[in-house]
Amino acid sequence: MHEQTVNNVMYALEKIRPFLNKDGGDIELVDVRDSIVYVKLQGNCNGCPMSFSTMKLGVENTIKQHAPEIQEVVNVE
Repeated sequence: MHEQTVNNVMYALEKIRPFLNKDGGDIELVDVRDSIVYVKLQGNCNGCPMSFSTMKLGVENTIKQHAPEIQEVVNVE
């Protein structure tokens, strides 16, 4: 089950990556454990004032669409 969840999360990140790349940013999957996805925003996305909205509205919603078992997405610095 864990491997399938990770695959679903990776797929979701691939779906959102072009939008981040367009703004000069990127996202890296750090870990998936206990229904929480840990990611690292990179490039222009790291520290951007809009990064919280990007995480909650964009990344977290997209991940939950593809992996409904995920409860939360956390950006690690």
